[in-house]
Amino acid sequence: MEEPRLKTGLWVRAMLRQAGQKGNPGMVLHHGDDDAGGVLAVLLGRGGRMCVLSQTRTPDGRRAWFRATGETDVDQASVDAYVTRQMERDPDLWVVEFDAPDLMPPFEARLI
Repeated sequence: MEEPRLKTGLWVRAMLRQAGQKGNPGMVLHHGDDDAGGVLAVLLGRGGRMCVLSQTRTPDGRRAWFRATGETDVDQASVDAYVTRQMERDPDLWVVEFDAPDLMPPFEARLI
């Protein structure tokens, strides 16, 4: 069963608020389409470790995330290159960055 879809701008604000309440501040790096833009979440870990999560949907329509930069952590240059490539393909994309010491999403997220 497909989940009801919130407008992306509203969903991003809720995600930032949820993470902030857990002590993991976040910020919007690129403001995408308010109604239906996709979302990338950049996670900043300890010691310069980083990863990018990309939003997707499961076969039954539920929101999910996958580690777009791979299973291992990456450096800033790799994150920047990935985000740049994705924004060239989709200018409506949101890019949101979070403090995430353990490289786990500080918001409600199903990782696949």
